[in-house]
Amino acid sequence: MKILHTSDWHIGKQLHKFDLNEDLDLFFEWLIAYITSENIDVLLVSGDIFDQANPSQAAYKQYYDVLKQLINLDCKIILTGGNHDSASVLNAPAELLKAFNISVIGGATDDLTDMFIRIEKNNEKIVVAAIPFLKDRDIRKSVAGESYATKIEQIKSGLQSYFSEINSHYKEHHSDGVFMVMGHLYVQGSELSESERDIQIGNQAGVDAHMFEGVPHYVALGHIHKPQVISVEQNIHYCGSPIPLSFSEKEDSKQINVITVQNNQISQVEIVPIPKHRNLITFEGNLQEVEDKIKAYSEGTTLMSLAEIIVNEAAESIEKLQNFEELINSSSNPHLKIVKSRLNFKSKIRGASDAFAVGTDVADVTPMQMFEKKLELQSGLENTEELKNAFREILEELNL
Repeated sequence: MKILHTSDWHIGKQLHKFDLNEDLDLFFEWLIAYITSENIDVLLVSGDIFDQANPSQAAYKQYYDVLKQLINLDCKIILTGGNHDSASVLNAPAELLKAFNISVIGGATDDLTDMFIRIEKNNEKIVVAAIPFLKDRDIRKSVAGESYATKIEQIKSGLQSYFSEINSHYKEHHSDGVFMVMGHLYVQGSELSESERDIQIGNQAGVDAHMFEGVPHYVALGHIHKPQVISVEQNIHYCGSPIPLSFSEKEDSKQINVITVQNNQISQVEIVPIPKHRNLITFEGNLQEVEDKIKAYSEGTTLMSLAEIIVNEAAESIEKLQNFEELINSSSNPHLKIVKSRLNFKSKIRGASDAFAVGTDVADVTPMQMFEKKLELQSGLENTEELKNAFREILEELNL
């Protein structure tokens, strides 16, 4: 039996206001062809199906278009919700999709049994614990007036207890099958990119890999966009996002993981690279250097390259500001599009407008970054870390 592990599709994602739907269309086209040619039996998608809790109509269409193609294949499909997803949005068509061999677990269920999916095929047996992103209320009881440190410890303890219960349920009811656990969370030691949300209290609630107790034969994780193995011994993997979702991912090799189960044990975990259809590139230097690099760029890909430009100049001047604006608005290189730009001056007059570098779009600044910059500009403030933690908790409650 062959199982394919993918995650973090982020349907509806825009990179600095540039829609990435074409990138995902090409990935889905390749995925369907791969599942068909390699006779994949099970598809696991570990969270963050959508980029927003309330997807656009275009995002819905793209989602249902790929599901429509998948149901024509002899492949069991299991989808779980991530921190970007709305459990109710994912669960809404769950009963209908079940008729097409698609299991959707948008949020944690009251009964653990509902998240266990048993699959038997070709004399092989696997049991999948399809665990979605676990919210605060799923793993602990909050208490008025509790400290930040107490909350962090309770979250970690709650996650530990939750997955321990998952392991116990497997041992008691399904121990004759290969055990695979899906999860959408931050495991300490994983390498992050700028596109992961700094929501779970600044990632300080990340759990240790030993939390899984070495019981699952494979842990199929989502949430971290950079593909990586957290534990070879415990087979704990992040497959990563299928396309780059930020410029910090521009050098990542995107992949899917294919797990082969033979004689009721995992015989192989194969890393399969995903074809690259678009380049993300950063040009940095002074105005003249960046302009020369843009003009010289000629690498062609299926889709137009997206560029981030960072211009560093010594002294602030109106002329350089005008030249910078002209550069980002009149680039004529047919091979790329500038979607992110920043102008830095080493020497400038400090003031209210100095919070972010020239060219920074407020849409590109997270609420947390804005709050941290505000704290930097307020001299004499004490307990800034406590203020940051309190603000993170507010963001978490608002799901921002």
